[in-house]
Amino acid sequence: MSILYVVIGLVLLVVGGEFLVRSSVALSFRLKLSKMVIGLTVVSFATSAPELLVSIQAALDGLSDISLGNVVGSNIANIGLVLGITAIIGPLAIDRDFYKFNWPVMVLLSFALYALLNDGVLSQIEGLVLFVSLLLYLFLLIRRARKFSDTMLEEVDDSLQKTSNFKIFMWLLIGGCALYFGSELLVKGAEDIALKLGVSEGVIAVTLIAVGTSVPELAASVIAALKQEKAISLGNLIGSNIFNIASVLGITSMIQPIAVKDETLMSVNIYWMLGFALVLLPLAFIPKKMVLTRPKGLLIFVSYVIFIALVFLK
Repeated sequence: MSILYVVIGLVLLVVGGEFLVRSSVALSFRLKLSKMVIGLTVVSFATSAPELLVSIQAALDGLSDISLGNVVGSNIANIGLVLGITAIIGPLAIDRDFYKFNWPVMVLLSFALYALLNDGVLSQIEGLVLFVSLLLYLFLLIRRARKFSDTMLEEVDDSLQKTSNFKIFMWLLIGGCALYFGSELLVKGAEDIALKLGVSEGVIAVTLIAVGTSVPELAASVIAALKQEKAISLGNLIGSNIFNIASVLGITSMIQPIAVKDETLMSVNIYWMLGFALVLLPLAFIPKKMVLTRPKGLLIFVSYVIFIALVFLK
């Protein structure tokens, strides 16, 4: 039954996330926001909603290990699993913005999270600091996007400009309900599985939940790579990691301070997150510059498999 809860929860989160993205974009068009702003902010916030709801639900239930493990695990999975498998299927080109802007911000926020968690709790003030840093990042991101106006925002669907108010309302309602009930079921299922397996909620969060919330990105990337279309960009994945820390944990801790209960999170898992973040830079330049080749993808993926194995062996 616990597995069923997790599966249904993940499905509801995916469905809810999709409806929320569509309704948010349609509403943004109604509010006369530019496509650039919608693509860089509204879509990003909406797509991080499933992780946010899971983290908030877990924190309110006193399961802070799930809140933190979800984010740390997702950030590891985005690089080790999604990026690794995508690069194995087909080499990925790396744009210059990667090391000039996105990567430094991700690394900075990753180390900031490590520093903030060292005292054993992510307080409301610290959450506010993270969220403000996200707003600053978005401000700089929009400025850069305007400077390099040739940037294509493919994720913004023009057809949503003609969406009726009734449809927007219904999509918001469906999305909100699906996200709420999906997060409830996922957290409950994860807690039950942890009890049955005799492991901490943090272990389930950093593996099962993290992989589950990364499935949409993984599926989209694999399909695109197999069709030899443009796969998910490195910038998008790094942006997702930035949002996970600054938005998901920032907002969650502003609502409910998050305590570090699982010692493994700070003694092991967060170092894996930092390692996966840091290794991207040398991989971008060695040996073939600005291309994530198949061997590099295999190296990243094997590292992720080792991480998962070590999590359960401890």
